Amino acid sequence: MSASTKKKQRLAAREAGTDKKILAAQKEAELKAKSKRRWTLGTVGVILLVALILFLNSGFLYKNTTALSIGDANYSPAEVNYQYANQFFNLANQYGSYATMMGLDTSNGVSGLDEQDCPMLEEGTWKDYFMDQTMTAMTQMKAVEDYAKAEGISLSEEDIAALDAEFDSLDEAVKTQGYSNLNNFFGTNYGNGVNAKLAREASELSTLVNRTVVGYTEALDYSAEELEAKYESYEGEQDYYEYSYYYVAAETFEDEEGNFSATDESKAEAEKTANAILAAYNELEDEDVEARLNAAIAQSGKDAKCTHTRTAGSSLGTYKEWIMSQTEAGAATVIANDAGSGFYVVAFMGHDENDYNVVSVRHILVQAAADENGQFTDEAKAEAKAKAEALYEQWKSGEATEESFAAMANEHSQDTGSNTNGGLYENVMRGQMVEEFDQFCFEGHKAGDTAIVYGESLSYAGYHIMYFVGEGENCRDYIARADMTTADTQAWIDELVAGYEPVEKIWLKLAA
Repeated sequence: MSASTKKKQRLAAREAGTDKKILAAQKEAELKAKSKRRWTLGTVGVILLVALILFLNSGFLYKNTTALSIGDANYSPAEVNYQYANQFFNLANQYGSYATMMGLDTSNGVSGLDEQDCPMLEEGTWKDYFMDQTMTAMTQMKAVEDYAKAEGISLSEEDIAALDAEFDSLDEAVKTQGYSNLNNFFGTNYGNGVNAKLAREASELSTLVNRTVVGYTEALDYSAEELEAKYESYEGEQDYYEYSYYYVAAETFEDEEGNFSATDESKAEAEKTANAILAAYNELEDEDVEARLNAAIAQSGKDAKCTHTRTAGSSLGTYKEWIMSQTEAGAATVIANDAGSGFYVVAFMGHDENDYNVVSVRHILVQAAADENGQFTDEAKAEAKAKAEALYEQWKSGEATEESFAAMANEHSQDTGSNTNGGLYENVMRGQMVEEFDQFCFEGHKAGDTAIVYGESLSYAGYHIMYFVGEGENCRDYIARADMTTADTQAWIDELVAGYEPVEKIWLKLAA
């Protein structure tokens, strides 16, 4: 082929786009284009993924979708989360460390509840339990809210001011716990989507509902005859019975499988011992029933003391029928336990039919510091007493009013059950408090009387600065009224709720 022919072919190839150099350049350009497209698509994918993460973290779905519908209202997953957490915290705060005895681990807050079996359900977890409680509570709140609107019930300026103060105080408190603000606090502890605005709105609703329910309850009225008839219907179950007892357990023996049980012979021996104590008791003449029973126990060769108690009829044990039938202090008997493996020597001391007035008191508790063994030394008690006396003198040297006492209680009292409401306990019944506290309440004080009394239980030792507020109604009427108002209020709420049914939506899966 001549040179001119080759040249013509190259020119034709260039025009057709098939020249080797052109083909190579085209291929390289195509590879670069593909690479650029892959890079562009990959970048878009990353951007979309980041956007999705940011979208989810923004809480949009938790705040702007519907998890639950009740009546004409729709509730977001965040709103359900808030109420769900409230149910958890209410139970955890009510039972404290005792929650573990119910099988509830509260150490991780609302997290992990779906992994804890709930003994309060035949089958299910604590998440199931709290979600059931949440739906019930939200349904009741919606029904009462609608009732309040229909009746023109609204929050007062004082209610709003109290909520403002509560949230301001909470804002300061959470910062001392390491939270940057209330949004951070609620989001961390109450679940996704929950922030301060949602919590405040929920608190306003809760306050309105409480105001409405309390208003309904306070409007209920019962005649003296109705109250007495209600109390009589308890048939002694609400009365209190004072008695002392000593339990003689039959000796147990281990069998081949490692189980321990009493034999007929050991049961007979335990019954013989119990009857011997009863016989000794009946021969003694000491009018102090407790001392008399202890003396009889000692005569039987036992180095032990009886147990002295005051118990409501509804809580009496194996010897309930016998105790409730007694009228004479000092009567005693022997009663076998349900298994027949032990015997109670029981001595009746008295029957309190609750015919007295309940009282209201304020107090300031100054606790003694426990040592490393959890014991309260005389030095620690003396230090607590000195501090209590100093506070008492400070109060007396000031205005010395109930209001100033309440302010001091809020500032200094170590009783977490009353140091946010001025140390106030209302409608106190006999035997409700530790012995010395109880004695002050029912030794005939008039309004404004004060004193310092010692108090001790399994959990604390210390001194109570007492302020007597006054007497309330007869205890029998108080017990009957409380039961009747509770029942009638619940019946009213049940009637309101009858027309409401919570409807679960797809976004409920985001809640809790």
